[in-house]
Amino acid sequence: MSEFTTGRDPAEQLPVENVGELIRYIASGAKPATDWRVGTEYEKIGVLEESGVAAPFSGRRGIESVLERLSERFGWIPKRERGRIVALTGRDANITIEPGGQLELSGEQCSSIHRAHEELLEHIQEIVTVGAEVGIVFLGLGIQPISSVETIEWVPKRRYKIMGPYMTRVGALGQKMMKQTATVQANFDFGDESDAMRKFRVAMGLVPLISAMFANSSISEGRMNGFMTLRGHIWTDTDNVRAGLLPFAFSPEVGIEDYVEWALDVPMYFLIRNGDYIETHQTFRDYLRNGMGSERATLEDWALHLTTLFPEVRLKRYLEIRSADSQPPELMLALPALLKGILYERDSLEGAWDLVRSWTWEERQTVYRDAHREGLYARVGRIRLADLARELVNISAAGLRRQGKLNERGEDERIYLDRLEELVHHGKSLGRILAELWEGSWHRDVTRLIAHTTYRLPQ
Repeated sequence: MSEFTTGRDPAEQLPVENVGELIRYIASGAKPATDWRVGTEYEKIGVLEESGVAAPFSGRRGIESVLERLSERFGWIPKRERGRIVALTGRDANITIEPGGQLELSGEQCSSIHRAHEELLEHIQEIVTVGAEVGIVFLGLGIQPISSVETIEWVPKRRYKIMGPYMTRVGALGQKMMKQTATVQANFDFGDESDAMRKFRVAMGLVPLISAMFANSSISEGRMNGFMTLRGHIWTDTDNVRAGLLPFAFSPEVGIEDYVEWALDVPMYFLIRNGDYIETHQTFRDYLRNGMGSERATLEDWALHLTTLFPEVRLKRYLEIRSADSQPPELMLALPALLKGILYERDSLEGAWDLVRSWTWEERQTVYRDAHREGLYARVGRIRLADLARELVNISAAGLRRQGKLNERGEDERIYLDRLEELVHHGKSLGRILAELWEGSWHRDVTRLIAHTTYRLPQ
């Protein structure tokens, strides 16, 4: 579920005749419930062990060296651009690198969170092992804790050379998003258009809650930044044409066509032809109507364009929920587990929607931004998000119990909610806890922050 594809479909290289083909492309992702899977994308912040500054991409102690060692040691296949390793493929997953060197595992499509847990443990074992060899540690944080955006090396991928300068023209914080932040993302299937839109609406409605529950970026550039999730706030001034909440999601009549109509009017970043990136910022609607020179829109172009849209819930041939900061290992799977219990269980889906159903559009926008600054302390009217979060965890747990996916010890997937349940019981996300430690017993000592959040080998 990353930028990679499993192979080129000749039909997707033919010119698109009309908007209906674009709608049918998304709708073609529908699957029977027996084939529904969960995919998780895990981004990690890498820093130099002794200083906590962002690990460079280049050099003996860089992220590229980590990729080389992962390839040599664990059988990953390097993907190169102009001679540089920029990704790894293999197995049923991929490893990609975000613009500031954040290392992402785009996981396999798993039938249970238990399988995702096995995948994550194996990944941590690999990256911690090779990271130790070059003096790089990976942190369970949603943002770089020390380094400013100007000091972080750009990963030499051609798409980033186009996106980076463009970001400065459409928002104030886009390059911070690209180079400093990290997220954990969960991806889900749908049964048909009605099911897709029901899940889309509920997931979009839950965005403020998810942002608050997984807020984990309260310290950056060596100081408190005034937010529980600065990563979430950064998205509000990155590129508002392609990011944020989508109001049409809350219409009872919303369909895939509404998402397509919105996407058509978002400017493109580029096309890819014969491996080369061609920069263009015309809307896809204009490109579909008029082409670009001799080029005409294809379904491959459409699929690429869909990956460059950044709403809080993204619709491709599956749904992507994108509202959570990256987490430490013990909480990484809480997001896919929480959402699996909700999105893959009809009663839980309805119960989750009941929590946020009555909010007006203005209330949704307000609490969305308040959640970034206040986390679980934010309120809708007199109701704290912490209270709603506790209910949401209970609703999800009931769904996971009914789904009944057991591991070899006879435990169902509710075990991945344990740490999250503890946090919301106390009404605090990790961002709040780290802020209290930072201002309290840590005495603003960044070495304590690094030591506390460093990934370690599984026990």
